[in-house]
Amino acid sequence: MSLSTVYSRRLMWLGCLFSVIGLMSYAIYAENVLYLDPCPLCITQRMFYIGIGIFALVGFFAIRNRLVQIISASLLTLGALGGMATAGRQVWLQHLPPELVPECGPGLHYWLENEPWLKTFSLLFKGDGNCAEVHWRFMSLSMGEWSLIWFTGFLVVGLVLLFLRREGVWNAPA
Repeated sequence: MSLSTVYSRRLMWLGCLFSVIGLMSYAIYAENVLYLDPCPLCITQRMFYIGIGIFALVGFFAIRNRLVQIISASLLTLGALGGMATAGRQVWLQHLPPELVPECGPGLHYWLENEPWLKTFSLLFKGDGNCAEVHWRFMSLSMGEWSLIWFTGFLVVGLVLLFLRREGVWNAPA
């Protein structure tokens, strides 16, 4: 691996890691300062963000190990796909006509205390009426829509890291 390839890959891993840190920091801020309670799909998306951050950290530190790079890039890509699926579901729920929005469930704490963990896990991916509510917008996009954009970006980076791993690809003349 050439020196410029190592630096390019390292910057991509670091960019993913810092993006996740920023996104999760804002999520904590929105929850604790703006008092925006996360819905089940938001919580699921946070899990995917954390996974992407962990895979980016591993990829960053194992920059010269080709197998670890492939595994980390693959897992980052899968995490991005999972995040896109949950964010896409949330965006879909947010754009449903009000009469078609599913009823609100009892809440995550109730699920965790009273339901088997497999059912709770499936409910986290399904969402409920709470996931259709939009309490926050930035540049006319909801958090779910922004999350879908971020996960799409992570998917692109993951695919670049996964498929452009041969030496010389990064240094090709423009």
